[in-house]
Amino acid sequence: MRRAAELLAASLLIAGTSAFAQDASVAPATDPLPAAAADAQRQLRQTFTNLSFEDFGPAPVKGPIYQATAGGRIIYFAPESEHLLFAAVYDKNGLNVTAMAQDASARKRLGAIDPNEALVIGPAGAPKVIEFTDPDCPYCQALERFWAVKAAEGKVVQRLIYFVSGIHLDAAAKAEHILCSPDKVAAFRSVYAGARPAELLKCAAGADKVTKDALTVKKMGVSGTPTLFVDGKLISGFQQAELEAFLEQKQGNADARP
Repeated sequence: MRRAAELLAASLLIAGTSAFAQDASVAPATDPLPAAAADAQRQLRQTFTNLSFEDFGPAPVKGPIYQATAGGRIIYFAPESEHLLFAAVYDKNGLNVTAMAQDASARKRLGAIDPNEALVIGPAGAPKVIEFTDPDCPYCQALERFWAVKAAEGKVVQRLIYFVSGIHLDAAAKAEHILCSPDKVAAFRSVYAGARPAELLKCAAGADKVTKDALTVKKMGVSGTPTLFVDGKLISGFQQAELEAFLEQKQGNADARP
């Protein structure tokens, strides 16, 4: 399976590379790999019958390709040519094997999360979303507005919040302010709406939670915000279409119940 994945990744990467590409059918006689390129092109057409492509030829990547997980994302490495590849690999049936590997890795790492240590926003019984966030992240603020709009539409979720404090300078202080506020949810919404408190609150419990969240972030390999885990799947960044699909599915399931 590993060898098949390596060959498939190489095939797709060759198909998607145009910097070194040329049509194998018109390759000059001096081309050292005309036969191999023609065979590979023929195999691509036969294996992925619905794929339409024009340019085809050698890619700069050489040798075997290996898979790794970095920051919750699947990446590929070709040590012979020292190329790092950020790609989605599909099998001949159209399945995104990169996404499948990424989801499997996410489910494995979810064991590092203690739900009891989360800041909970939203009612019990609502669909759960695990959310790694940063008060100074503009995409996190956009996500907060999205959740508010969806809640007004009756599509409420329960968010388990963990703060990422290593990206922006004031993130840890703002997270501690939220956690030390008498009404944590109101403070969260205020800060994410752009409010700038005259004085940021401090307390031992808040500082301890920020420290614990930092350890959780490290264990989970979270490197950017927002990062969400939804139904065991990793969503990196504010991917509105994916979240809309998740909410529609949950709404459909709820409507189908007797």
